[in-house]
Amino acid sequence: MRGIAHGLTAAAIILGAAAVAPADDVNIQVTPQPAAQPAPPPAAVVPGGSTVVVPQGNPTVVVPQPSPTVVVPQQPSAVMTQPAATLQADEIEAQQVQAGTIYANRIEASDVQGTIHQTRGVKIEGHHDIKAPTVTASVIFAEKIKADSVVANHIYVRDLRRR
Repeated sequence: MRGIAHGLTAAAIILGAAAVAPADDVNIQVTPQPAAQPAPPPAAVVPGGSTVVVPQGNPTVVVPQPSPTVVVPQQPSAVMTQPAATLQADEIEAQQVQAGTIYANRIEASDVQGTIHQTRGVKIEGHHDIKAPTVTASVIFAEKIKADSVVANHIYVRDLRRR
């Protein structure tokens, strides 16, 4: 009984303190709890074409669809070729030029990736031009390369210009 009296005294002190505080210092927010939702009706799974007896209370009936057809694509018939061992040309114009090593007198490209070595010049024996979206070879010898991107492990070039 004594514990109840002390609890009531503590509650009276707290309520008394709240009554003394100015009204703008006390904020009470009440959030109503949502009403409890009724349980969903029982469900019955029935294979297609079966007769279903539905008890009262509108149960949910699920009729499974036939399993989907799975199509497995065959391997593509494209043939991957190895890049040319050595390519020689007067001028190469491409979006991308890739090689293990490039020897060129002049390269004009937006993006050049690889170790660049300054040279005095490269003697080219090829006398034809190559124009393609991508040029790939193990070693490229060219008088001039014009490309968006030039990628090689080592690039030996006399004149390198960024576009």
